[in-house]
Amino acid sequence: MSSSSASPSCSDHATATAPSPAPAADLLGVYAIVEACGKQFWIQPGRYYDLDRLDAAVDDTLQLDQVLMVRSGAGVTVGTPHVDGGQINLTVLAHRRGPKLIVYKMRRKKKTRSKRGHRQALTRVRVDSITVAGQPLA
Repeated sequence: MSSSSASPSCSDHATATAPSPAPAADLLGVYAIVEACGKQFWIQPGRYYDLDRLDAAVDDTLQLDQVLMVRSGAGVTVGTPHVDGGQINLTVLAHRRGPKLIVYKMRRKKKTRSKRGHRQALTRVRVDSITVAGQPLA
């Protein structure tokens, strides 16, 4: 076999793809890790997220104070356990339900079967801004 084949190699194919656009790097510039609904979320301003059902009406604004970490152009701020003065402003967009999960239980040789479905109640929120010590980062 000769080393000069007509088909492109894997490295040739990887260089043929278009580079990622520059704005994608800017979107990762500011983000925060927050604790909400017993879970931790990595959030960015201007994006929406589905949290467990919150007791708020549509178009209400909420504030999350349990900010664990914030990254901005100035650097990374890690809380012990929470960032002092860290706050996330959210807007409730809609109340939804998650995808259906099937829970199936069977006891073999006993002719016992049970099938249940579950859909988690969710609230879709949009991140308006991330602030630290009263200064909005985004």
